Parts: sequence; structure tokens; C-alpha cells
Amino acid sequence: MAQLVKLQDYISRYQIDLKRYPTQFVRLKKQQWERINASWENGALDTSWIENEQEEDIEVEEKKSFISKLFSRNKEETSAELLEEEKEEIGHDVPEESTTLFFEPNIVYNPKSKEELRRMYLDQLFHFQLKWASSTLMEKSYVDPKYMRDSLLRQLTLQLPDNYFLFYYPILKLKKAPVELDIIIVLPTEIICLVVLEGRDSDAFIGSGDRFWVKKSGKAESKTLSPMISLNRMESILLQVFKKEEIDLPIRKVVLSRNGYIDYPGSTYQTQLVDTRSFSAWFQSLKSSPSPMKHMQFKAAQALLNLVQTTSYSRAGWELESEIENE
Repeated sequence: MAQLVKLQDYISRYQIDLKRYPTQFVRLKKQQWERINASWENGALDTSWIENEQEEDIEVEEKKSFISKLFSRNKEETSAELLEEEKEEIGHDVPEESTTLFFEPNIVYNPKSKEELRRMYLDQLFHFQLKWASSTLMEKSYVDPKYMRDSLLRQLTLQLPDNYFLFYYPILKLKKAPVELDIIIVLPTEIICLVVLEGRDSDAFIGSGDRFWVKKSGKAESKTLSPMISLNRMESILLQVFKKEEIDLPIRKVVLSRNGYIDYPGSTYQTQLVDTRSFSAWFQSLKSSPSPMKHMQFKAAQALLNLVQTTSYSRAGWELESEIENE
């Protein structure tokens, strides 16, 4: 499952500590799957609430401790200072698996097969990923409900390997101006810049070197902005950032249409066109990456996180208290 490092301009846990959270996520996902799978095989799913209740007690105590600390501080202290201190305490004194936003899958019915159990588990894991990509202990962002239904986001996060870092339409702040990019996937050995063309099933996109492409939907024709413009802009930004930070990773550009057709007469220099005819083979190839996470990969992801724009609000003490009371 690819790790959703940045979604739009939402606050992300990975912004707090990129070195820590990827490994924690992989371990957490594996442990919870093994626990639930073992319970299902032994016919003991109805006892899982006991472990969850114990984990919730730990989290409640952590929240209470934080609230007490928050209100005992001088009001002039900044939220950033509190966040840094809380992060350090969690990282050293509290087991990682007991931190807030701990993944606790709920088994609402007894699956008839392991595949059905897996689908249930991954669906809840996807929602957990959205939480990690939109909140920290002290901040939270409002998540547009469309991302819950975003089939591409779900496909990329659920089906790509754990060692991939996904930036989904991130907003960077460059020279004090926000710049919205498309999709960036940071692999251990390369970077993929992805622009998506999707409309109705079987739409055709006729490409050219012009500013606009032609979109054919049945007998109707319309113009659509060339995806090459976004791709080239992303590549240019990444090359500038990587040169400054001394990052050596190749960049691959891809135009994707999962349910349509792409026709581009001539040559597309260093750009791969993937449509409904080649999507399955391309995606299967993308999923096949035996390489583990690498230092240069972390360096590239961190360089992008250093530039992202973030819109969030403070998780005030009253909100945390409300959460505890509801639990």
C-alpha cells in the first residue's frame, strides 16, 4: 500500500517526521493484518474488541496528559513548540503503536473468505491513510469528501507497494506563490510525474504539440488543455529542487487515461502514454518494485515536503476533550 505522504494542502503526519512514520505505518499495517487474520482463522473475531479497548485506554491517557500539559503552559507559547515537544515525547517515551490515530480496524461482520476479510481490512486502512494525510496531534485539515470516493486515489494507495511515497495534487509554495501540481510518486529509484485524462468511458484524446488537445466523446468534440503543459511544469520544478538539494533521481513523465484512448501522432519525447489498452500491463509493471526504501528517495520526498503549502486549524483543547468524552 503506497504511503499517502501529501494530499492537496492538508496537514500530514509525514511532515512531522518523514523518517519515522513510513516504517511505523508498514509495521502497524502488518501487525494488525496478522492479528485480524489469525482471529478470523481461529473463529475468534468477536473477541477483538478487548484488545481495541486496551489500546483505546492507552490513547485516552495520552490525550489527557497532553491536554493537561497544554493548559498548564503559558498562552504565549507557540503551537509549533508544543508540537515539537509532544513529538519527541511520543517518539521516545511512548510505544509508537500507542500514539494517536492508531489504526484499529473494526470487524462489523464475519467475512466468508480471506479475500473478503482482506477487502474489508484494506477499505478501513484506506480511511486511516486519509486521517494520517490530514491531521497530526495538534492540527487538522478539512478533507473534501470527494477523496473518500476517488477511485484513482484508492487504487494507487491500496495497490502500489509500501515503499512508494504518494503526493496527490500537492500545492507547493514557490516564490511566495502557491503552485498546484498533479500526481507525483516517489519510488526508491525514480520519480514518476503523472497527469490524468479521464472522462466518460471510451472517450478519445487526440494529442498534438499545440496548447490544446481534442477530446472526442461519441460524436461530440471539445478542446482540453494539453497534459504536456502540466508534465513539463512538474518536471521543471522538480529538476530545480533536486539540483539545489543535490538529489540524483531520474524523472519519468506519464499521461494516463484509465478508461479512454490516447492518440498522439508523432513522437512524445520522454513521455509515456498509457490508456485503457495498456493500463493493466503498465500498472502491473509499476507495482513490481523489489527495491526497499532508499536514502535518496527520503531526501527527495523531504525536499518536496519542505516546500508544500499547508492549510489546517489547531486541534484545540476543547476538541480533544470532546473526543475523550465521546470515547
